[in-house]
Amino acid sequence: MSQPVPALFPAPRTLERTAGSHAIGDDPPDVRVEARLAPESYELEISPRGIEIRHADENGLRYAQQTLAQLRRAGRELPGVIVRDGPDFPVRGYMLDVSRDRVPTRATLERLVRLMGRLRINHFELYTEHTFAYRDHEDVWRNASPITPEDVRWLDELCASEGIELVANQNVFGHMARWLEHPRYRHLAEAADGWKTKWDTPMPPGVLAPTDESLAFVQSLLRELVPYFRSRRVNVNCDETFELGKGRSQADVAARGRGRVYVDFLKRILAGLHEDGHDVLFWGDIVRDHPELVPELPRERTTALAWHYEAPMDTDTIPAAVFDLLGDFGITRESLRGFVGQVPPFAKAGFPFWVCPGTSSWNSLLGRAANARGNLLDAAEQGLVHGARGYLITDWGDNGHLQPPSVSFAPLAYGAAVSWCRATNHAVDTSAFLDGEVFADSSGRLAAALEKAGSVYARTGLRPFNGSPLLYQLIGGGLSFLARLMGSPDERGIAGVVETLGETAEEIRAATPACEDAAIVRRELLQAIRLARHGAWRTARQVGFASPSDADLRRDLAEAIEEQRACWLERSRPGGLAESVGRLEKTLAEYGS
Repeated sequence: MSQPVPALFPAPRTLERTAGSHAIGDDPPDVRVEARLAPESYELEISPRGIEIRHADENGLRYAQQTLAQLRRAGRELPGVIVRDGPDFPVRGYMLDVSRDRVPTRATLERLVRLMGRLRINHFELYTEHTFAYRDHEDVWRNASPITPEDVRWLDELCASEGIELVANQNVFGHMARWLEHPRYRHLAEAADGWKTKWDTPMPPGVLAPTDESLAFVQSLLRELVPYFRSRRVNVNCDETFELGKGRSQADVAARGRGRVYVDFLKRILAGLHEDGHDVLFWGDIVRDHPELVPELPRERTTALAWHYEAPMDTDTIPAAVFDLLGDFGITRESLRGFVGQVPPFAKAGFPFWVCPGTSSWNSLLGRAANARGNLLDAAEQGLVHGARGYLITDWGDNGHLQPPSVSFAPLAYGAAVSWCRATNHAVDTSAFLDGEVFADSSGRLAAALEKAGSVYARTGLRPFNGSPLLYQLIGGGLSFLARLMGSPDERGIAGVVETLGETAEEIRAATPACEDAAIVRRELLQAIRLARHGAWRTARQVGFASPSDADLRRDLAEAIEEQRACWLERSRPGGLAESVGRLEKTLAEYGS
């Protein structure tokens, strides 16, 4: 009887079963470089004669050895096979937000880098607004426990050991609120006194004015930051410049158009970096809405990042009022159709671009499993159809980064698999890989429990964008306008959420993970479940369904806040903790004393 071939992760491009097998021993494989193979590709052949690896480069060899290691762990004999494998996307990246309160410890970063190496991710960024320790700007990062130059050098070496390019990242146009809140920098703001949305909500200043002074400031930051990285790439972000034209540039925008003013300032940022020899990445959301300007951008050494975080929607079912309210933030019917609404301006212009989906972990506590898979697969499919050169998985921390790192492991694994080879991994089950190689859970329970927990967001009857109702109800002061427009609370659904969360907690307690951070994984997932349950109870309370008393809710949340602090410090630095937990403390105050 022939030796069965175990399931491999990611599933290889082709696997041919051949006759015979090979005994597992200490004999090393015959390894050689093959110039005919595409970058990062390999061939692995196992036969009674021995083991041969033919590879294109160092990463190709690394990935072949990973496949061989999986086969070795599966039994006493290696099955006869020929594996031919290589990536769909040359760049397969992960970007972690370290600017929404949570800055990871070195131990957490190492855990993530080792996982990325195993997932064949070859590009890593830490999304930065105010959390790098710039020499002359301590007033901005003082309370953030920032990433230091020494951290970068350490992390760069670690990434290199796993075949990963660590890339500098600093937002330098939009998302500058953490700088502009300080009087020292307020003069750089587009709207120094803040601005208002179309529904009259006041917003703090968050965008730099497109001036010579702002440009000099931006260049000073980048010229300090990028030399710490061996990579010549840098991500300048420049996304969501919502208030551009609502302050100092108002007259210029009125005369020349918002897109023109944006692109002209972006081009000046790009020019300085190109002169210094850097390849530049930028978010494409603003330029996407002005496709006529895309051909003006320099194609050499510049890449647009086309981002979108929702699985494709039937937008005909979404009320027009949603788009009226969200127009200030770039959300349109076309954009919610998925990546087909994001990439055409770049593809049609022949401009280099990457597709950038997300883990769907932020604003969720426990993730949005179905949305994540739909969004990640859509990015791979549309990226391949339209010629994307890279695939960047984003992992944000909106509203205090309350979700723990392990909630992102499953979507990160799935996104890595479909960016490696969509054809063989679009239906892949990540659970066996997570239990076997990430959690080392011999019970086979933990990954399934995590998937189950990640499904409850869709069962409350509410349907907000970009997050779970359980998180919004936990930290909000009532049903959001989107929740009212997109659905209504369902009593049986909410009761089912509470029941499912209880069942999932028991499954996590019964699991037997043996990974180095097993105790932390179990503890932080149980904590996230507790917070999600509290969000479900609050939803029920607000609409008059059966729920605990305010006294019981106050007791539960007070205990949960203390546990959140403890879990946070297991994974993250103390800076930002008070601000993050403050969102929960605001909710606690609603229950009285």
